[in-house]
Amino acid sequence: MDEMEMIARAQRGDLSAFNRLVMAYQNLAYNVAYRIMGDADAAADVCQEAFLSAFKHIRALRSSSFKSWLIRIVTNMCYDHLRYQRRRPARSLEALTSSDETGEDPDHAAWLTSGDASPEDVVMSHELAAHIQRGIATLPADQRVIMVLSDVQGFSYQEIAEITGIPLGTVKSRLSRARARLREYLATRPELLPAEYRQLIHDDEEETA
Repeated sequence: MDEMEMIARAQRGDLSAFNRLVMAYQNLAYNVAYRIMGDADAAADVCQEAFLSAFKHIRALRSSSFKSWLIRIVTNMCYDHLRYQRRRPARSLEALTSSDETGEDPDHAAWLTSGDASPEDVVMSHELAAHIQRGIATLPADQRVIMVLSDVQGFSYQEIAEITGIPLGTVKSRLSRARARLREYLATRPELLPAEYRQLIHDDEEETA
């Protein structure tokens, strides 16, 4: 697919060209939203709104990267939804941070398991993935977005700065704080962590003792 051509056609009102652009990145968009929101339904709502917004504002796209532009819209929608959730205290924290074992996230198992893992390893990795997701959900929204984009989706610092519209130094400092907070959270269930990570946490605790 010639992305520049598809963008130009979409900006002229070609719906099929826009749909091809969305299809190329819809899984990425959903996974970003799922990791930030921690809920499959909320992630689906975010993506639907983001795709509609992208179609409405496609003529405003001036860069050559539809992916970065779309993910910026997705993360902004996530911010909006998280702010809305904070105004609705009746919805429990458990509902916002739970990550069950039904495989709602298409990359949930693939992220932490290998093809030759034993049944026991698969169960343990699902529990670890759920623990990690709950830990991510405890982060402030600004740190959560940076961590998901960097450590889950693998965007570079520069790409994250472009997506979020914040300075490179701020990206790095927020990611550093997010990693520290997540590390503290994961340490509450050390038995779920691979041995090498348990040792790292143990070494950190000895250094700070």
